[in-house]
Formats: sequence, C-alpha cells, structure tokens
Amino acid sequence: MPLVRPGETCRIALLRKTLRSKLLYPVILCKGEVFMNCTGKVTDEIIWVGGNDRRLNLFENAYPIPRGVSYNAYVVLDEENVLVDTVDKAISDLFLENLEAALSGRTLKYIIVQHMEPDHAATLVRVCERYPEAKVIASAKAAVMMGQFFGDALKDRIQPVAEGDVLETGRHQFTFAMAPMVHWPEVMVTYEKTTKTLFSADAFGTFGALSGVLFADEVDFERDWLDDARRYYTNIVGKYGAPVQALLKKAAGLDIALLCPLHGPIWRNSIGWFVEKYQQWSTCTPEEDGVLIAYASVYGHTENAAEVLAMDLRAMGVKKIALYDVSVTHPSYIVSDAFRFSKLAFLSATYNSGIFPAMETLLLDLKAHALKQRTVALAENGSWAPTAAKQMREILSGMQNLQLLDGAVSIRSSLNAGTREQLREMARQLAEA
Repeated sequence: MPLVRPGETCRIALLRKTLRSKLLYPVILCKGEVFMNCTGKVTDEIIWVGGNDRRLNLFENAYPIPRGVSYNAYVVLDEENVLVDTVDKAISDLFLENLEAALSGRTLKYIIVQHMEPDHAATLVRVCERYPEAKVIASAKAAVMMGQFFGDALKDRIQPVAEGDVLETGRHQFTFAMAPMVHWPEVMVTYEKTTKTLFSADAFGTFGALSGVLFADEVDFERDWLDDARRYYTNIVGKYGAPVQALLKKAAGLDIALLCPLHGPIWRNSIGWFVEKYQQWSTCTPEEDGVLIAYASVYGHTENAAEVLAMDLRAMGVKKIALYDVSVTHPSYIVSDAFRFSKLAFLSATYNSGIFPAMETLLLDLKAHALKQRTVALAENGSWAPTAAKQMREILSGMQNLQLLDGAVSIRSSLNAGTREQLREMARQLAEA
C-alpha cells in the first residue's frame, strides 16, 4: 500500500521531539513523495539545519574520523531570513530539506558564507538556485574563491563585506569580523548582537558526529569530546596560532552567550573554559605536565627501549605518559598529544641510513604545525650505523623554542648495561625538566 493515496493533501505524518536537544524529526508526506528533515532548535529564532556524516573515513582526505563529523549550518528567522553557511555535498539533499523545513514557506534573503572550504560551501550554488532572491554575504577574498569554485554562477549575487560591517535584518544585527588563516585566508566570523551569538566558522570546532544532541553541556565534553577537539585544532588550525590569537582578542570584547561552530556541539555554558583551551593550544602552552613517547621499531628492540623509558619515568613520579608506535598510530593523534604534553621523547630505528619513514613523517608534521616550547629527548637504534638521532635533531632544531636534551641514547641492536643506564638518565632529565 502506498504511503499516500493519489491526491492526498500535504500533511505532517510524524513529529518526534527529544526533550533535551529539541531536535525535530518530521516526515512530510506530499502527493506520494516522502521528505525527511532533521532540524534543531538553538533558540526560538536560530535553527540548526546541518547534518552528520558517519561514513566519511578521512576528514580533508587526511585525518581519521572514526566517530564521523557534523556539518553545521544555521537559519536565523527574522523579517529578512538569514542562512549562515551551507554544508558538504555528502549531505546536500538532507540539508536542503532541513532548510526548507526551517523556513516553512518563508523567503531567504541572505546567505552568509564565512568559509569557502567545500565541506561548508559545496552546496552554495544549489541553495542559490532554490532561493533566487537571496544575496550572498562574504569577505572579498571569499568572493574571489567563489569564482574559482563556481565560475560565474554567483557573480551577480555576491555582496562583499569588510571588517566591522553590519547587516540588519529586523530584530537581528550581524557584525562581521575577518579571521584570515583560521584556517583559510578568506575566513570571517559573524556576531549576532540580539542573541549574543558568535558564529565562529571553523574555530571552536571538533571532529565527531552529533548523536541526537546539539549542545556541549548535553554531553561529558571533557571526557568524550576534548580529545577530538584538540586533534581537530592541532591538525587543522594548529600552525596558525598567531591568527587564532588575533581572533581571540576580538572575541574577548564581545558578550557571547552562544558559540556556534561549523563542526561539533554548540556552546551555551562554560564557554570561557573552551576558549581557554584555544588560548593554550594557539600559544603552544602545554595543557599537562607529562611525557609523550613516540617510537619507531622494526623488530621490537626500539619498542623495548620505549617501554623501559616509560617505566623509568613512572618510577620517577611522572604520572601522565602517552606511548605510541608511529607505525600503527596515525600522526594526527600523536601531533595532538604533542600539543597536550610538556615533554617529548622520540626513539627511532635507523632505516636506509636515515630516520624510520613513519617517524620522519611525524617529525615533519610537528614542524609543519609549528610546535614549540617543549623539552625533547632523542634515542636511536642501529645494528651497524645508527644515524637516526642526528637527522631527527636536524629536523627539530629548525623549530622554535624546543629544548633538546644534550646527547642521545644510541642503541646497538638492543639495550645493554651501558645504554640501559643512559636511558635511565634520559628519564631523569625528562622527569626533572
């Protein structure tokens, strides 16, 4: 039996509402067609119209996201209605249904584009086709990128804005602030004065799909989300600490009641706690006094040295230790903990007269992300010509404010009494640093 008989009038067949997140799940049946939408109420006039992707394996085709990712977009209802950003093409059909449901027959006057990366702008042309009267609000640099991505499709729709420009839509007032290199050069953020909402683009985002919640205070964020938030920041934005600092200074002058990023939960409580995390990460200030140990081992002897080092550190009172095999752990996780901890130890087998490839990739990644202000110890292994430590030092010496401990433990095949004692001394220096 068909869901709708021919000629049946359009009606809402199902409406479920979760008490905590205020998510709406209507199924609209109209002339035999089924429309699905899933929108969330942020305030009476701000509606989340984004979606989640749990099938994507690699964010930006680079970073594993085992918990998926959310793509956030927001509708602000007013005398003139506003859409803040769009979404990735992977969820474009759902997004367009969400947008239509949120507007409920109203017109769309403005589309604010804060960031041109395709995971937020790929559906822009489709939205403009559906709402031909809508103007596109964006920075001048974003306008140029629209031409690069879409040709002339939007050239007559774009209304560029600059720092401090204001858009009034009735009850709401949007002020635009440029945020270049957080993390692309065209990025801007938007402050809505009436609701005290900062639409923060990619700033304050995190990996992870939203599983029936919208707000950070509906989950144990520190336990379940902070690692993903740190890994997101350090790998996506981490290199650009100075631009993030500039944005934080702008945000410090605002009265913010809602923080709405483009990925992850929305903040309405404890905003200062999360902002302080960004303060630490963007200045490369360690969150915790602890030691990250990363090792590259072929037959287990360098791994054994790393395990021994960890045990020595523990015996010397170091309570927080993260131990990684670089061959089995994606570097994004290790980069994240390098930002987290105050001290680092890298142990690498010599391979083809150089650094083991996975270790070299990690070190170059840390250099590319501009890590600084850490104490670093090195160890190498080689059965006939250990050279990894020298080459690791060359990479690390080009990074700012790293304190490289003198010397390096040089293991010949496996630990002996002499190198075992050197490893204990390395642990002592790290523990006391």
